[in-house]
Amino acid sequence: MKRIGPSRVRWLLVGWIALTGAVSYLDRVNISIAGHTISEQFHLSNPELGLVFSAFTIGYGAFQLVGGWAADRFGPRRVLTFGAVWWAVFTVLTTSVPASVFGALLLFLLIRFMLGAGESVMYPSSNRWLADWIPKAERGLANGIIFAGVGAGAAVTPPIIAVIMMHYGWREAFWFCGLLGLLIGLGWYLLARDRPEEHPRVNPQELKLIREGTLNEEASVQRRAPWGAILKSKDVWGITISYFCYGYVAYIFLTWFFIYLTTVRGFTLKKGSLYTMLPLAAMSVCSAVGGLISDAVSKKWGRRVGRCGIAVLGLGLAAILLALGALSSSATTGALIMAAGAGSLYLSQSSYWAVSADLGGPSAGTVSGFMNMWAQAGSAITAVVTPIIAIHFSWMASFMVTAGFCVVGSVVWLFVNPDRPLATEKHGDGTGAPA
Repeated sequence: MKRIGPSRVRWLLVGWIALTGAVSYLDRVNISIAGHTISEQFHLSNPELGLVFSAFTIGYGAFQLVGGWAADRFGPRRVLTFGAVWWAVFTVLTTSVPASVFGALLLFLLIRFMLGAGESVMYPSSNRWLADWIPKAERGLANGIIFAGVGAGAAVTPPIIAVIMMHYGWREAFWFCGLLGLLIGLGWYLLARDRPEEHPRVNPQELKLIREGTLNEEASVQRRAPWGAILKSKDVWGITISYFCYGYVAYIFLTWFFIYLTTVRGFTLKKGSLYTMLPLAAMSVCSAVGGLISDAVSKKWGRRVGRCGIAVLGLGLAAILLALGALSSSATTGALIMAAGAGSLYLSQSSYWAVSADLGGPSAGTVSGFMNMWAQAGSAITAVVTPIIAIHFSWMASFMVTAGFCVVGSVVWLFVNPDRPLATEKHGDGTGAPA
């Protein structure tokens, strides 16, 4: 008799989360490609456009804790579906700002803020789902695949948006993005379940494999970490400070890199969109590769080496490459080196989310939401500060600052230990645990 192996539903859902993340990044990065056209149409300066960019990250960051709490409380299936519909609606609403309105800047700021608020549930929800579905030994690869969707979505955005803009207009490009968001949200709701026991396609062998690999979390299924334990954990603060630095660096590629290439380095619209894809494609590939390496190293030498060591290496290498790219006299060579730097940065991506899931367990949504809230603060600062540094100093200086943030983010990882999960308290016992 043929032996039946474990089903692989968890990997199907990992793939769908990656696809959902790709669409979410399409919705957030589209404005950086349309930014020059929008700024001309609405007479916005670069600092004002930077405020529009940062409005998204402010909304996104401000609601991270709410998104994480909601995922812990109501389950990632419903919360992520709601978020996808929300961000699809506000992507479309971006097109409703009329050029004749005096307060166009204010409307853009409000809409982008609300778009960010809706997208805030994306990764805290996925991390809460991951804590119940993915064994610890597989979390590096799972997060690597999930965040490969970030790079993939951001990488395909420039050519897709550029082509639609050239043939139809920027508003039609945003309608296209909104429709994709609705479809991806519906697909998640139909495919996903909050827990593997609830999914009709998970066979007993896969369920056993999952539960053996998430034993610590399962043992405290109704127990969440109180806020005191979260805020007092030096490991939580370590990954949070490092992710703040990471957010500052990553967001420059999602906002200003295309404008930098086309207005400073002299690339055409077509060439600029293609070269803007390179760091984003490198992010996608290196996210998955970094996760795979992290799992392999963790298995052989422990999670502190596998998670923290890979993060130290990735951020450190990114610092060197970004500095070299900024100093390059050749526009093409500089763009290629910076793309390699973006890829090196993303070698560390899965470490943040795997460690936040390991530390948080049943509170993974809240812990990762707290961590990501500060990363978005870094992103918001990038959006506003980058053109200011460029105006007063140079664009080279803007990128040298990102290299400095990489160094800080790398060093902080040396003080993190992923083998110290947070103390938990009984849910509903009046001790102040998140509900």
